[in-house]
Amino acid sequence: MIDRVRPYIPEALPHADVSRPSARPPQSPAVATSLQQHSSIVVVIPALNEEESLPRVLADLPRAVKVIVVDNGSTDNTADVARRGGATVLYEAVRGYGSACLSGLRHVEQSIRAGCSTPRVIAFLDADYSDHPELLPSLVEPILNGQADLVLGSRALGQRESGAMPPQAVFGNWLACFLMRLLFRAAYTDLGPFRAIEYSALKRLSMRDCGFGWTVEMQIKAVRQGLRIVEVPVPYRRRIGKSKISGTLLGSIRAGRTILFLIGKHALLSCPLLRTRQRIRP
Repeated sequence: MIDRVRPYIPEALPHADVSRPSARPPQSPAVATSLQQHSSIVVVIPALNEEESLPRVLADLPRAVKVIVVDNGSTDNTADVARRGGATVLYEAVRGYGSACLSGLRHVEQSIRAGCSTPRVIAFLDADYSDHPELLPSLVEPILNGQADLVLGSRALGQRESGAMPPQAVFGNWLACFLMRLLFRAAYTDLGPFRAIEYSALKRLSMRDCGFGWTVEMQIKAVRQGLRIVEVPVPYRRRIGKSKISGTLLGSIRAGRTILFLIGKHALLSCPLLRTRQRIRP
């Protein structure tokens, strides 16, 4: 039975309210209280030349969360606007979405070793303002309520603005989800970057990918380790600026190749025969 990924819709929000960039959906009292009390929610935002969009992203995030912006080699004022927006700014010289995310996680680990409190939830969000940062409470609610370990913002279940995802991105997303359903019996609908995960669960995943395969690596490992996974419908709009991945044909090909390689790799690692041979090796 393919049921490892469940939808989670605590409140039915009117589409008109969700789809408007300026609209802020109502928060339940429990979520609002949790966000005020949990400074243990950390948001990691990889950024590369996002000085125009990043201020809007930071302005729409709930004030109680800690924000880490990882500058992945920007040549504009991304770091400056992130700092002015109240974020902790890190620099990661090695290009790649996964490299930026891993840099943010290393900072969290270093902060814990230095005596800071351990976060309850780590969320990931793009800096291009294509996602709706004000919907973060909807993503963290199932985790704070103890009902999920990983929550994915699904663009496929939500409303997409016309042109927000180019055809190659839509097809690649569908193909990856289809293969994960076929090989891992996981009914994902999206590889969306807007996601939240319990910190202890994230540590168990031992993330490694430094590039485009970060999201699919997390989703495959989450299934293989039996995490409780739910999807929350999220709206998606046209990004500000040009995409570094799906905005070019070469970027789409590279991302697709990496994602397909990772899916194939983890499918082989999941093979019972291969696992048996690995166990009996001297």
